[in-house]
Amino acid sequence: MADPVIAQKTPIPIEVEAGKTYYWCTCGKSSKQPLCDGSHKGSEFAPMAWTAPETKSAYLCACKHTKNAPLCDGSHKTL
Repeated sequence: MADPVIAQKTPIPIEVEAGKTYYWCTCGKSSKQPLCDGSHKGSEFAPMAWTAPETKSAYLCACKHTKNAPLCDGSHKTL
């Protein structure tokens, strides 16, 4: 599998609603980071569906290397 584009090396905070599904960009090319805008089309990447467990600020990964997708786990610190 190809490596994703690193959109940025810090997480992106977004307000999420409990029970709502969000589509996290896995390719790194979306202009609507950290969410998918369809830029992956024609590639081996696909967005990841994630349903927020609670209403809160969530810190979504923008480096695309997290092991806890779509949430940031600090992997950007080693890139």
